[in-house]
Amino acid sequence: MKFKAEIDVMPLEALLDPQGKAVTQSMGNLGLSEITNVRIGKHIHLFVEAASEEEAKAKTDEACKKLLVNEIMEGYSFTISKA
Repeated sequence: MKFKAEIDVMPLEALLDPQGKAVTQSMGNLGLSEITNVRIGKHIHLFVEAASEEEAKAKTDEACKKLLVNEIMEGYSFTISKA
């Protein structure tokens, strides 16, 4: 069975996000000073071949931990749906 994983990876709240800070400052320059505390992350979309949704979740979590996410600096969450 094929499943689709949607993964969101964000810098940990305790860490500085220089890209997000630059965008926050630019918002003020564009007259959008109401927008603050921008954080920039990444979105990953992949497909998993698995016998069950639980197995797809386990494989996705393993991929995140082994390759897609630097857990020292980033946190992640994901959703799984049937493809």
